[in-house]
Amino acid sequence: MPESVYKVIELIGTSSESWEKAAANAVGLAAKSLRDLRVAEVVKLDMQLDGKGQVEAYRAKLNVSFKFEGS
Repeated sequence: MPESVYKVIELIGTSSESWEKAAANAVGLAAKSLRDLRVAEVVKLDMQLDGKGQVEAYRAKLNVSFKFEGS
């Protein structure tokens, strides 16, 4: 296997429906501008609440890696 280098970035995705959709939204948007995505690791889940304590949004924090193509 040839040697490779991967870069890891942190993303936060949101969804009004679920944590799974929040994570998928983050990866989906990242895939539009980054090539060769490899791994997405969910590192934290939380919720955004309104003034009455109701859930407004689910948030998923991810570490996403992609193959680094240096010059």
